[in-house]
Amino acid sequence: MSKAIKATAGSDNIFADLGFANPEEELLKAKLIRELRAIIKRRKLTQTKAAELLGLKQPDVSALVTGRVGKFSIDRIVRCLDRLNYRVDVVIRHKPARRASSRAAA
Repeated sequence: MSKAIKATAGSDNIFADLGFANPEEELLKAKLIRELRAIIKRRKLTQTKAAELLGLKQPDVSALVTGRVGKFSIDRIVRCLDRLNYRVDVVIRHKPARRASSRAAA
């Protein structure tokens, strides 16, 4: 007999679910890094060549492709994308209203 596993549905932002201080910023950074890594892979760039194109040192490119991105700001990542001839557009939308929690209704 198997036991039931209790699961909690997450939100659209894993960083918020994990309690990060700035979850929206972390999610944006993750999306930008994912694109940057995909471009490097698609172009079949070595870390040395990518570093040259991005204006970084090879260990920094290594950190990018392995997900150690703590020292990279969003601005720095956007500059890297720009150096690879990619433009980042920012879209501003009104956030949907949050559902009232059961505590707020009480």
